[in-house]
Amino acid sequence: MELCQSKARRFLWISHLGWIFGNLFFFRYTLDNNVLSLEQRKFYEENGYLVIKNLVSDADIQRFRSEFERICRKEVRPPGLMVMKDVAIVKSEHNLSEKSVTKVQDFQEDEELFRYCTLPEILKYVECFTGPNIMAMHTMLINKPPDVGKKTSRHPLHQDLYYFPFRPSNLIVCAWTAMEHIDRNNGCLVVLPGTHKGPLKPHDYPQWEGGVNIMYHGIQDYEKNNARVHLVMEKGDTVFFHPLLIHGSGRNRTQGFRKAISCHYASADCHYIDVEGTIQENIGKEASRMADKFQGYEGTVDLKVRL
Repeated sequence: MELCQSKARRFLWISHLGWIFGNLFFFRYTLDNNVLSLEQRKFYEENGYLVIKNLVSDADIQRFRSEFERICRKEVRPPGLMVMKDVAIVKSEHNLSEKSVTKVQDFQEDEELFRYCTLPEILKYVECFTGPNIMAMHTMLINKPPDVGKKTSRHPLHQDLYYFPFRPSNLIVCAWTAMEHIDRNNGCLVVLPGTHKGPLKPHDYPQWEGGVNIMYHGIQDYEKNNARVHLVMEKGDTVFFHPLLIHGSGRNRTQGFRKAISCHYASADCHYIDVEGTIQENIGKEASRMADKFQGYEGTVDLKVRL
């Protein structure tokens, strides 16, 4: 009897150790801070993204929308802001307006828009991926226009890490919030679940008819994947996703402008890398040229300064 009890205790101890080490190995992409449920952590670990419904209030979204409209009317122009147009309408719309601006980027100096990056309801989830020492690294408000027939409102499948000269990737996360109902008609996000477990792939401009917007690089050698998921989202819904997750968006087939606001966050423990000689070298050079064009920088601009 004593021998049997000893074997049983040993078995239970080994099983317990296996459970501990199994869970330590399993949770590679999330941190335990009592915000995500076990099911949510497992979903992100397996798929590389997680949608939180109704996270940002209607009142906050209206404030962000109003500030975007003020930027379009040139009532405010914070330093460092990049105002971008769709390649298909850049020549037909000469004056800034909500109908010509497709994206405002790097809005960290705009107090009202940057409030998005500091919302407690956002940050409590961000901490699940980056830890408590959080940096806001890249900001955008996207105003996807109605497609004029040239399909330029599409965003090719890509990985956000391609644009970022810092690592490790597992301590970086994007928060992307729908500012209205978003579905396949107006160009919702499409994600390839599980691709965050793979490597960073080569990117370049896709050879599309009609043209491609500036810096809209796409993956060059991905295998055709039918397991795509289209993220239908309501106003205030927020998706958090890994920077290696392959994703993009379709064209906007409606007459409205599809709006979303986003921020990429990283842990303060991340470090910059040298992109020279890597598959990120080309985008680094393009970012440098963009900085010179939009901000009037002189001389060489390091990619890590722009992002």
